[in-house]
Amino acid sequence: MNEPEVVTRFDAAVDGLFDRHLRGRPLIDRVFYSASALGDFSLIWHLVGAARGVRSDRDTSAAQRLSVCLGIESALVNGLLKSLLPRNRPQPAGARPLRLRTPRTKSFPSGHASAGFTAATLITDSGGSPLVWYPLAAAVGLSRVHVRIHHASDVVAGAVVGVALGQIAKRVWPLADPTTAELE
Repeated sequence: MNEPEVVTRFDAAVDGLFDRHLRGRPLIDRVFYSASALGDFSLIWHLVGAARGVRSDRDTSAAQRLSVCLGIESALVNGLLKSLLPRNRPQPAGARPLRLRTPRTKSFPSGHASAGFTAATLITDSGGSPLVWYPLAAAVGLSRVHVRIHHASDVVAGAVVGVALGQIAKRVWPLADPTTAELE
C-alpha cells in the first residue's frame, strides 16, 4: 500500500515522539506492552463487558451486545479491511524489551484501536463514562504504536472505524430504555 507523503510524515513524527519521550522507559514500556497484550482478541473489552454484565439484566444485555459486536468488528476489520488495504507493519530496529504476540494480519487499520473504540462507544451507551472508556481505548490503540506493531495512522483509522461501527451497532441493536423496561 503506497501511502501519501502526509501520512508517511505523520507516522514518522509520532514514532519520533515515542522514541524521544516514551520508549525505553521500563514502567512506560510495561504499561504499553500490557495494554497491547490485553487488547489481543479484545480480551480487555470482553472482561469489562462481563464485569459490568453482572449488575442487572440491562447490563447483561449490554455485555452480550458488546461481545457480539466485537466479534463482528473483528471479522470486518481483521478479515475484510486488512485484506482489501494491505499495509506492512513497522519493523522494530532491535529486539523488543518485553514479550509480545506477533500478529499474522496486515497493519491497516489497527484492530486494537477499532475494537477499543467500538467498545468505548457501546459501553458509554450503556451508562459508562466517556472520560474513562475513550481514553482507555486510546491507550490500547497507542500501545500498538509504542510496541511498533502499528503505524500511528493505522491507529487513527482504527479509531474512526471503531466509532463508526459502534454508532451503527447502537442503531441496529439499541438497549432497552431502563425507565420503560421497569414498567413491563
